[in-house]
Amino acid sequence: MPDWDDIFTEQGRVFEEPHRDMTRLVEIFRNRDVTKILDLGCGTGRHLVFLSRLGFEMYGFDSSPRALSLTRQWMDEEGLTADIRTHRMERPLPYTDGFFDAVISVQVIHHNLMTDILTTVSEVERIMKPRGILFVSVPVMHTEPVEKEHDWDLQEVEEGTYIPYRGPESGIPHHYFTPTELTSVFRAFDLLELYIDDTRHRCLLGLKK
Repeated sequence: MPDWDDIFTEQGRVFEEPHRDMTRLVEIFRNRDVTKILDLGCGTGRHLVFLSRLGFEMYGFDSSPRALSLTRQWMDEEGLTADIRTHRMERPLPYTDGFFDAVISVQVIHHNLMTDILTTVSEVERIMKPRGILFVSVPVMHTEPVEKEHDWDLQEVEEGTYIPYRGPESGIPHHYFTPTELTSVFRAFDLLELYIDDTRHRCLLGLKK
């Protein structure tokens, strides 16, 4: 049963290109005078690199030391700096209240049981400034049949949360939010957009109330 360190050791950077909506988000960040941005679950650093290049003060954490090693290597290659920490998102976040102008979390926050997800969301609320910008993407549950080699053998462990017993993320929880549930969980934010991106992930853009 792999963990994230195993995945990043085997696959390297995994993702190198930023989320396709990040360029549009940059314009929103600039229009709202965003300076400090947290990448929650930064992985191997694609968004830290992209946004640091554009002059934002970047912070990121991930539970995988291997991912962060790859991030630091990439940042060094680019001559960039960021505050990068090893941390688990279900634990209290190592930042002061109201510290961030924006938080992004791409394909990360759903990897937990709902109790832990709610803890993470509460901490995100705490560390963000009023009217701070939040961008989150989470997967959409596939309803159509899949070919055997793509069947992860998902087993439901609580309502909406599944653990795959096959595939590259076997053993890692996946919570599949409904649109109503996602907006309820993030009810401390005024909803600006809720949509499906071109990778079939559900995206939420909001402002902290």
